[in-house]
Amino acid sequence: MDGTGAEDTCRIDRGRVAARDDERVGWRHKAIPPELWGLTVAEVRERRPRLSQLPTPLLTLSRPALDTNLRVMADWCAARGLDLAPHGKTTMAPQLWAEQVDAGAWAITVANPFQLGVALEFGVSRVMVANSVISPLALRWIADELAADRDLRVLVWADAPATVDLMHDALAAHVDASGSRPPIDVLVERGGAGGRTGARDLGTALATAERVAASPHLRLAGVGGYEGALAHDSDTGSRDVVRGYLRDMVEVHERLAADGLYEVDAPVVTAGGSAYFDVVDEVLSPLVATGARVVLRSGAYVVHDDGFYRHISPLGEEPRTGGPGFRSAMHGWVRVSSQPEPGLALFDAGKRDLPFDEGLPEVQLRRPRAAGEVPAPVTGVQVTALNDQHGFLRGEGAADLRIGDELRLGLSHPCTAMDKWVLVPVVDDADAADPVVVDLVRTWF
Repeated sequence: MDGTGAEDTCRIDRGRVAARDDERVGWRHKAIPPELWGLTVAEVRERRPRLSQLPTPLLTLSRPALDTNLRVMADWCAARGLDLAPHGKTTMAPQLWAEQVDAGAWAITVANPFQLGVALEFGVSRVMVANSVISPLALRWIADELAADRDLRVLVWADAPATVDLMHDALAAHVDASGSRPPIDVLVERGGAGGRTGARDLGTALATAERVAASPHLRLAGVGGYEGALAHDSDTGSRDVVRGYLRDMVEVHERLAADGLYEVDAPVVTAGGSAYFDVVDEVLSPLVATGARVVLRSGAYVVHDDGFYRHISPLGEEPRTGGPGFRSAMHGWVRVSSQPEPGLALFDAGKRDLPFDEGLPEVQLRRPRAAGEVPAPVTGVQVTALNDQHGFLRGEGAADLRIGDELRLGLSHPCTAMDKWVLVPVVDDADAADPVVVDLVRTWF
């Protein structure tokens, strides 16, 4: 149980998720060619088009890699007694959220009220908003949703007494105007120097918690934090910084428990992006034995990448923990469109299509130029820049390319890849000469 009387499982309305099969594709979906316009998602899936039938630029997901990553993360958490509330903002794809719930996710995490609205529209029964919510409009709406569905649980964060005061005042006025509403669960956010939000010292965190516990419209439910903003590589020094920060979170939790401030049976202690969940396990998992629910919020793992997370993930190319490794499920597909000078080629994708904030794409292979050929590795060429709609390839290998060549790119940072696509084709084998499209994933950004 989670302290609310609700079943200890997260639910999602699979009927609403399945309804996306009835959506008709058309000109507004840049992954879809004109010959498929007017068909439903289900009809496109039944046709099983080939990659060669889709336009470039294109983003695809690999079905085998998604399946691997879902299983690996679920098994890794289960073996350690940890719960997983994957950050839904990475994909904003309820179809993939449903797969994460099926794999055992305790909740879905979001970052703001808009994303919470998407989760509630698709019937997610337990949602963590890993952020402060201080808009009176959003707070009133959350309170109304909780009143309308007693099985719904929404957890939000607060990192300062002033934040709690704003929340209390907005909800008190709403109760006066509309009648009794269930309290909103709040986690005290502990921050770290140079990091993002979060109380920077123990005193502020405790004062925030005391203010939450004093409000009849709020319920103190745990401690939250985000360690990913404190380091950006996997060396010993970076992990030590993360380790020290997580110990600060433990200190807050232990003080709140000792002072009897928690108002739930199993307080939540949550951390974890997709870069340091091994350290989160090391520092926080002992709390499980004390009755706390330790929740990871890793989101990028389900897609993974060929850049930042490949390098830094505990289950990436240099694993720091036991278990099978993640696989990159996303690829960009582009076509060489110009060779205006020696050593330079340009392709038909840019910042509007592909992520670049955590590293430029890398060229992996060239698709066959003729029937019967196999994909060929591409060497001696690098992506050096992205404009809005163009990518720049430079190097000696550019001379081996031709205008019209179709290239597969490895990408970095799924969080800024998925948001550029409303429909993302899912393929059966990204290494094949002409992969088959087996599904379409709908995003809601």
